[in-house]
Amino acid sequence: MRIIIPMAGMGKRMRPHTLTVPKPLIPIAGKPIVQRLVEDIAKVCQEPIEEVAFIVGRFGDKVEADLKSIAEKIGAKGSIHYQDEALGTAHAIMCAKEALTGKVVVAFADTLFKADFKLDTNADGTIWVQRVDDPRPFGVIKLNENNKITDFVEKPQEFVSDLAIIGIYYFRDGEYLRQELQYLLDNDIKDKGEYQLTNALENMKNKGTKFIPAVISEWLDCGNKNATVYTNQRYLEYIKDEEGLIASTATLENTVIIPPVYIGENVQLTNSVIGPHVSIGNDTSVYNSVVSNSIVQESTAIKNSNIANSMLGNFVVYESRQSDLSLGDYNTLID
Repeated sequence: MRIIIPMAGMGKRMRPHTLTVPKPLIPIAGKPIVQRLVEDIAKVCQEPIEEVAFIVGRFGDKVEADLKSIAEKIGAKGSIHYQDEALGTAHAIMCAKEALTGKVVVAFADTLFKADFKLDTNADGTIWVQRVDDPRPFGVIKLNENNKITDFVEKPQEFVSDLAIIGIYYFRDGEYLRQELQYLLDNDIKDKGEYQLTNALENMKNKGTKFIPAVISEWLDCGNKNATVYTNQRYLEYIKDEEGLIASTATLENTVIIPPVYIGENVQLTNSVIGPHVSIGNDTSVYNSVVSNSIVQESTAIKNSNIANSMLGNFVVYESRQSDLSLGDYNTLID
């Protein structure tokens, strides 16, 4: 089994946090988004993961090393592939065409999920979906009486289905997928000016490929600051009973912890109230402050503050009154 993860986008909706780090490496409950995604996919697969292929922009050697390390943590090889121009989802996947062999999961790295199923690897193909109240902003699937997918409908304005496609797909035959994607590129078949995976799915379905749905229990978006803070909250609820959420090297002095929280290595908390739903990265210090429902990354200093529903990057210095914040790396704000 291989996992293909296109993640070359610039993450404009997450700026300023994506000015210095790719969005999939922003931490959720102490781990990068993309690591959470890889681990959750591995849990629902019933076979070992042989390779994780990351499709990236030119993010630099450190980012590439971090990504390979994420693959190694689940016992897989990590490979790096480049998409230098945004030409659509089909084009992005084909940037890792060498990895399109055997059984393949394609997962776009701006979404997380929780699932209660085990993947049926004998199926031709599986589309991860979630029931939504308003399907109009999404691509959706239609099913027949045998629970097989009959149609892919993009952003339906009239109701056809409430099963929204979340951006994760399983293919039993990676070579066949590669062939269909190559056909789109060779024949310049575009939709809205880009090469789209959904066109290949439609072609495969018309040729007899039987796609089935995998309905997840929760779909978690990481598209903007508020969504990412909420996703951090939900993940902390999922893992609240795990060991090691508060590092043994953290120092707590006259501080109240309201779980669930994640506290990283060498964090110093003094005269403060932390939680609920707070993640604090390594080497950060918080003094005389209240922090709730927030993500604070590494080597940041917070003093005399009351923050909620916030994201603070790395190497931030913040001292102010009550706030709802989104501060990128290396910012200093003292009021």
